[in-house]
Amino acid sequence: MTIGFIGLGIMGRPMAKNLIKANYKLVVFDKFAKFDDLVSLGAEGGTSNKDVAAKSDIIITMLPNSPNVKEAILGKDGVLEGVKNGALVVDMSSIAPAASQEVGAALKAKGIAFLDAPVSGGEPKAIDGTLAIMVGGDQASFDKAKPILDKLGSSVTLTGDIGSGNVTKLANQIIVALNIAAVSEAFVLSTKAGVDPQKVFEAIKGGLAGSTVMNAKIPMILDGNFKPGFRIELHIKDLQNALDTAHDLNVPIPLTAGVMETLQFLKNDGHAASDHSAIMRYYEQMAKIEVRK
Repeated sequence: MTIGFIGLGIMGRPMAKNLIKANYKLVVFDKFAKFDDLVSLGAEGGTSNKDVAAKSDIIITMLPNSPNVKEAILGKDGVLEGVKNGALVVDMSSIAPAASQEVGAALKAKGIAFLDAPVSGGEPKAIDGTLAIMVGGDQASFDKAKPILDKLGSSVTLTGDIGSGNVTKLANQIIVALNIAAVSEAFVLSTKAGVDPQKVFEAIKGGLAGSTVMNAKIPMILDGNFKPGFRIELHIKDLQNALDTAHDLNVPIPLTAGVMETLQFLKNDGHAASDHSAIMRYYEQMAKIEVRK
């Protein structure tokens, strides 16, 4: 079996490396990034998205947003032009559910199966292969892809039909963003009140307020480390997709709208490429204090 992997950024590159380590044969391509390192590890370099599809049994895409996915799969020299009969396309990007359904329908018209399978966990979990993977599609396609997805994540769940993977990812991104904002408010308050933030963290992390988000982000914040595992600009993209989807469904999500404004402030303040834990910086600026060791 040959796997095509398109999109070799912060997330895609380590994911491709994990598949190479698992002894899968890979053909890789990225329109905007070099991939000599992957070729040196044993992957074959593709010349286009079409070329990758023509050489692969399963094609994985890992791209920034809906337009990028539609261009790579449906556009000129795209996957759809080269894909073989019986192939499976798995889009692991975080995009709008409606875009997943559009891509899935176009592939279905050519007899090609499709899954939307966005991930959560950021760069650290992409590197160690412990991503949470949320999948939309039919059971047969899921069963075909699962052994591969198991090499990329510690949790692989079929959530429903095409598009449901990205609906689940939007729910995940809402919860993560609001969690970071809540943690930021709480730690700025306690620090301003003169309580050691490290002690606050130790005291509450094992209780009901504890969370995976807090455990991952507070140590970074206390060290002043906002190196991106998941960039603010990408979280803005995800929350915009959440807001658009919510508006289409007439679902109010006012807390999401609020944290979106915080992210937009940070983007305009020069932090677009910072980790989303930099939400803390907004509250620090407002309170004129830093939460550090």
